[in-house]
Amino acid sequence: MRLLEFGCVLVVLSALLVSGAAEVYIVTVEGEPIISYTGGIDGFEATAVESDEKIDTESESVTSYARHLEKKHDMLLGLLFEEGTYEKLYSYRHLINGFAVHISPEQAETLRRAPGVKSVERDWKVRKHTTHTPQFLGLPTGVWPTGGGFDRAGEDIVIGFVDSGIYPHHPSFATHNAEPYGPVPKYRGKCEADPDTKRSYCNGKIVGAQHFAHAAIAAGAFNPIIDFASPLDGDGHGSHTASIAAGNNGIPVRMHGHEFGRASGMAPRARIAVYKALYRLFGGFVADVVAAIDQAVYDGVDILSLSVGPNSPPAATRTTFLNPFDATLLGAVKAGVFVAQAAGNGGPFPKTLVSYSPWIASVAAAIDDRRYKNHLILGNGKTLAGIGLSPSTHLNETYTLVAANDALLDSSVMKYSPTDCQRPELLNKNLIKGNILLCGYSFNFVVGTASIKKVSETAKALGAVGFVLCVENVSPGTKFDPVPVGLPGILITDVSYSKELIDYYNITTLRDWTGRVKRFEGTGKIGDGLMPILHKSAPQVALFSARGPNIKDFSFQEADLLKPDILAPGSLIWAAWCPNGTDEPNYVGEGFAMISGTSMSAPHIAGIAALIKQKHPHWSPAAIKSALMTTSTTLDRAGNPLLAQQTSESEAMKLVKATPFDYGSGHVDPTAALDPGLIFDARYEDYLGFLCTTPGIDVHEIRNYTHTPCNTTMGKPSNLNTPSITISHLVRTQVVTRTVTNVAEEETYVITARMEPAVAIEVNPPAMTIKAGASRQFSVTLSVRSVTGAYSFGEVLLKGSRGHKVRIPVLANGFRR
Repeated sequence: MRLLEFGCVLVVLSALLVSGAAEVYIVTVEGEPIISYTGGIDGFEATAVESDEKIDTESESVTSYARHLEKKHDMLLGLLFEEGTYEKLYSYRHLINGFAVHISPEQAETLRRAPGVKSVERDWKVRKHTTHTPQFLGLPTGVWPTGGGFDRAGEDIVIGFVDSGIYPHHPSFATHNAEPYGPVPKYRGKCEADPDTKRSYCNGKIVGAQHFAHAAIAAGAFNPIIDFASPLDGDGHGSHTASIAAGNNGIPVRMHGHEFGRASGMAPRARIAVYKALYRLFGGFVADVVAAIDQAVYDGVDILSLSVGPNSPPAATRTTFLNPFDATLLGAVKAGVFVAQAAGNGGPFPKTLVSYSPWIASVAAAIDDRRYKNHLILGNGKTLAGIGLSPSTHLNETYTLVAANDALLDSSVMKYSPTDCQRPELLNKNLIKGNILLCGYSFNFVVGTASIKKVSETAKALGAVGFVLCVENVSPGTKFDPVPVGLPGILITDVSYSKELIDYYNITTLRDWTGRVKRFEGTGKIGDGLMPILHKSAPQVALFSARGPNIKDFSFQEADLLKPDILAPGSLIWAAWCPNGTDEPNYVGEGFAMISGTSMSAPHIAGIAALIKQKHPHWSPAAIKSALMTTSTTLDRAGNPLLAQQTSESEAMKLVKATPFDYGSGHVDPTAALDPGLIFDARYEDYLGFLCTTPGIDVHEIRNYTHTPCNTTMGKPSNLNTPSITISHLVRTQVVTRTVTNVAEEETYVITARMEPAVAIEVNPPAMTIKAGASRQFSVTLSVRSVTGAYSFGEVLLKGSRGHKVRIPVLANGFRR
């Protein structure tokens, strides 16, 4: 028995030694994936799809070729390595041909040298890019009626969410008050069951629910107790994004006894397919995300919402456009799937985007017209502005102010940061009861170890009538969001106002010679912060929203492609939350959360894309993206040019005139997007042409991922038929061509162009008549007038005789040579 135990220990130890040095690698191999296999192997028929065509998952040719690819992956690994020294995590067969494997760096080198292996890349991490908006966007009056009202908006369109899972019991995803959902024959995804209750995560509204964690487990990052080995949302983020895009209409948002309005998804009748690949503490790994996308496309989703992206440009590949992540998304678009991806939260600094490729709709974040403000009135009559989603103290009463550091039970508690007001047991209840508690906003709030929710709970436990949080130091770019609380409370974000409050408190607080308080005489009262103030200056580009220019490689060389593509609401968005979610400490245990990020912007576009897909089921992903971009607006609700939040030299926030590097083509207008007049279409072959004409991209690398030889007839990457024109290095004169297709009735368009003075612009022809369904080409000539060292911005406008307006942004940076 002892020998047997000892033998087991040796086996376990040897396995540990192997896995200790091991890492996850994503490997691509020779041979075409299902989406592009044109035949040629005996016994296996072609499975390739035409551009914008879904994979026929039920055909025998697809299933047999998929088995063939997986068998080849297993054979390669089995020939190279001894059993037990590696672990294959996934076989990628649908969009790219390869696999994810857990091996040592030495084994990875062996794989690189093996015949038939095209690329071996170490896995890297991705992260999340952390409801009023339907009305703000005009959906209930402008879009939903055309689709049969909210109870038909998005009918039978399946949106796939690669995120942190879903909380299926939330009313935003419930079916008991809705007209029954029928089957969706085109979607064939599976539903995992809850491992404890054995109940399915699907209910008709949710049609698919799977989780992907092999890479996270292999990396030692996955904790099944808090991450859940199921599609259940252990974070909150996934439930939030799903409800923004496709949550039920008219769900009351109630917290702390107050209703903040009614939440609705952009396409409330759309179906939800969940592909969980993100987790609460570490984010996720590309190997898991690629597996999730691969599966989602195979299952038959129409739209993919990705509130996820790399932490930085991928260092292992020479170009931002070619890596396992972007190549998989290229395959998704070839299969007719529209992809909306969060642009990233690295703003307001340039070149901070983490969504690069032309086949993806990269979404920037806007602040909508809602602002939550509050105020504190001091006993000396001064009013200090702040933020606080809270009720007021009794209108005609003032209350004594007591600072937490003057209410300590004893000096030994200082090691627990008592002024953060996170632990009621550290403070003297007798001093605080019936008064307003003053607390300090420390760095702990920034990193998430302290929360406004806990301040409110502490104040309530101590019998305080309310609380005030003072910000005494602020880092550049610090974002303060209002947090709903049940107790009167306010966050004073302006450092000068905080100083005024502290000075008033110190003057009115009587102390003995040791500094001990003899009497608190400072008073104040907190206003009502529950009602939003609506601003006509909205939308504005949010401070955190990632900015262009777009980059084509790891050395941050600029690309001839505009990113972001479009702007959508992404600040202070009310949506569903998971009660056990911990992504936001202020919303632990709540059913709704109001959070910000381009993570919130991407599902807005995914949901609106579902409405367009519902009305125009045969449109390509590029056509949908074009409709969104060409009909967007660069003006705010007051009719003034869009502004962008920016930091100033003094580190305070300021507003500056926004550019396409902030908002792409402009802020989304869903009503106009349903009837764009003209579209700029592009197919898989066009994207290959873009890659093949982009300087610095290795043609062998392109072939590795696309299995297609290069075609350079496009001439320059700026000729890709996108609804924008970008030339990062304009020398003398360059002519760019675009092709438009009429998706309405016959119409005559007058074409005009304007540009900032440093670059001259001409269009030809000046007008054209286009029949329904026909396509016409026009050219744009850009010439350097003067070298300024900066981009010049402009636009081409096609104005139709039937009222359509089609606008595309133009950007060029002029050089002498």
